[in-house]
Amino acid sequence: MPFVAWVTVILAALIIAAAALGLFRVVMHLRAVDSALESVVGGVRVIAERTATVPDVVPSVNASLQPVRDFTEAIEEA
Repeated sequence: MPFVAWVTVILAALIIAAAALGLFRVVMHLRAVDSALESVVGGVRVIAERTATVPDVVPSVNASLQPVRDFTEAIEEA
């Protein structure tokens, strides 16, 4: 094989190795992002579970605040 062919093969191998290294780094970054997103999704699920009772409680809170509402309306009319 001529010298130029060997140089071409070596350069092609270096380019392929650099591309493989770049792709490997991208995969590692994507794994880190995946881990972070799993933590965020877990936090959002906890928030959703803790606030799920709010719609059930609102009518009773409104009912217990009715005297306050009546008092403030009486002050507005006076």
